[in-house]
Amino acid sequence: MGFHMHITNSNLFRAYRLSITSPADSPNTDGMHISHSNTVKISRTIIKTGDDCISIGQGATNLTIFKITCGPGHGISVGSLGKLPKEMDVQGVIVKNCTLVGTTNGLRIKTYPASDPSRATGMLFQDIIMDNVQNPIIIDQSYGTKSSKPSLVKISNVIYQNVHGTTSTPVAVNLMCSSQVTVEYKFHHLVN
Repeated sequence: MGFHMHITNSNLFRAYRLSITSPADSPNTDGMHISHSNTVKISRTIIKTGDDCISIGQGATNLTIFKITCGPGHGISVGSLGKLPKEMDVQGVIVKNCTLVGTTNGLRIKTYPASDPSRATGMLFQDIIMDNVQNPIIIDQSYGTKSSKPSLVKISNVIYQNVHGTTSTPVAVNLMCSSQVTVEYKFHHLVN
């Protein structure tokens, strides 16, 4: 159990043409976790895992995720955010030209309830293909615990553009937002 790759405290990091594989039923095996890093580009990579193909944690800024094939796994996630006190913001995430096949989630933003204030802002999910994905687009601001206190992670400037494909469930977009902070998002050209 654990991350296959953890990119942390890095600047100007680039990874491409990687293949990361673990069994679909292996818990907590994120393919790649990025935190506390600036200007990271991951491209032309295949990730098959039992958890998030790519997870983006606190303090990640200016990330580009391009031409990733993900599946099986839990998709591409921003978070979990807000688990620890005084977490750093996530800002400037571009996920483009990616394909998700048979994943539990597609594009997910997840924050813990009862969190300290922080932000996740400036995210673009563009030209995404999903094939038989259970939860294609999900924002979950009560992730992990059932606390009655809302998440204080403010999610803003999120754009989903040209996202298309198939889902294995009746709900393609699930937005479970915090009652305490506003969430700002836009959908352009969602096609099934």
